[in-house]
Amino acid sequence: MNYDRAAAQLLRALRGDRSQVQWSRWLGYRSNVAYAWESGRRWPTAAETLRAAMRSGVDLAQALTSFYGAPPPWLDSLDPTSPEAVARLIDDLRGKTTVSDLARRGGLSRYSVSRWLSGRTQPRLPDFLRVVEAASLRAVDLLATLVSPRDLPEISDLWDRLEARRHGAATHPWTQAVLRALELQDYLALPAHRPGWLAEHLGIDAQTEATCLSFLEETGQIRWQGTHFQPEQLAVDTRRHPSVGRQLKAHWTRVAAAHLDDAAPGQFSYNVFAVSRADFERIREMHLAYFHALRTVVGESEPSEVVAVANVQLFALGDQLTSE
Repeated sequence: MNYDRAAAQLLRALRGDRSQVQWSRWLGYRSNVAYAWESGRRWPTAAETLRAAMRSGVDLAQALTSFYGAPPPWLDSLDPTSPEAVARLIDDLRGKTTVSDLARRGGLSRYSVSRWLSGRTQPRLPDFLRVVEAASLRAVDLLATLVSPRDLPEISDLWDRLEARRHGAATHPWTQAVLRALELQDYLALPAHRPGWLAEHLGIDAQTEATCLSFLEETGQIRWQGTHFQPEQLAVDTRRHPSVGRQLKAHWTRVAAAHLDDAAPGQFSYNVFAVSRADFERIREMHLAYFHALRTVVGESEPSEVVAVANVQLFALGDQLTSE
């Protein structure tokens, strides 16, 4: 992605049918700032961009909720167009990634990234997109929450491929495991890819393996290296499509049930209990904390020797309480 082009196209899309002069006045500027922005002579900060989006009619609370998959915890206390909100967004996305690693991934200055995270300075729009992509691989998703991807030629094709990957993940749920199996040391140690090897190691049939590999290659999630398939560094986040996420959760729950029925090795446990609603929320937070800690361990673990599934459920029987 060319971040400068994407930034200019976003600003043009937010302006809509207004002239550049009208749009500049509408935003409260005396000069024709829209021309300067769209020509790349100067860039708005991330906060200025979000303010312009809000002025153009974008519901930022809804946009951020769509991007996060749930209202971000700071949304009630911070103006989403403030520098503080921008800093929280970047910090949320980077998770446990160090400032140095984040800067290296985005080709950015460590000093600048540190100041953005502290809220002392603001990233200009192209750099904001760079740091979002470096932190989460989700810059395209963020842009798509603000304007239609069809209005951004720079990401239109990327968006189509991303949507195909998302919807295909529900149709071919074993692709998640196939991708991880391609990272295994034992697979990489093979002289060459052997059809059926992945199926044997994942407990699936050869046709499912072939279908998953074909889909992954068609959607650009893997590429053939001459002897092996290699996964691409991509994020296929399903939060924009809750139904897809539910289908995937149901799939892996069924896989866990099949392993349990077959008395396969694994950690399977349950506890049915009665607690106060306040303590139910405490337990829910503990489950979320565990899952976040698990992701941290996975992100830092090497070498890759086994493909595993962590299946965590918590729900209130006969109630409408939500769970993750």
